Amino acid sequence: MTGIGAKPPHLPWPRRLSYGPIMSSDGPPLTDFAFVGEVIEWRGPAPFFFVAVPAERVGEVRYAARLASYGWGVVPVKAVAGGISFTTSLFPKDEGYLLPLKAVVRKAGKIELGDMISVEIRVEERRF
Repeated sequence: MTGIGAKPPHLPWPRRLSYGPIMSSDGPPLTDFAFVGEVIEWRGPAPFFFVAVPAERVGEVRYAARLASYGWGVVPVKAVAGGISFTTSLFPKDEGYLLPLKAVVRKAGKIELGDMISVEIRVEERRF
């Protein structure tokens, strides 16, 4: 039967769409650390909000990126910012890394530009 009200063909559901490597939690993290940082803004076509990874942690992130990065210099991470857990990727910038703060994370955590927030970052080995 086709048309309005027709039963759709059987599809495995829920279907997971993968647009990159899946972070594994089978083993220990490649690096795992916490810090307090200031929310900064970087203006592009739209404003974006970030927290800079402290300079003393950049070396270990760069080392972990060898096994975690899926290219373009970005490093997928699990993060907690202002008490809100999420996944994202660290962006390389000026010999360091920036943790992007998604709008939904900022809203849920009541995080504003200039706030000093607690951040936890976990980098895990990628798997395909």
